[in-house]
Amino acid sequence: MRWILVILLVLAAGATLFILIKGVIGMAQQKDITGQRSQQLMQKRILFQAVAIIIAILLLLVLRSGG
Repeated sequence: MRWILVILLVLAAGATLFILIKGVIGMAQQKDITGQRSQQLMQKRILFQAVAIIIAILLLLVLRSGG
């Protein structure tokens, strides 16, 4: 169980990093005049961060219970 949570945590953190880099590159290129794409990327980043935090909490609970 804990190895699955570790893998999921790494994937969620990687997805967060990918979206963050994609947003920074998009801002640097200044192609998004209205900011709508930046908002979408920020919402996805926040979603992936929330998922990563939830997985981290579950992992800590599993490790604490000895499983």
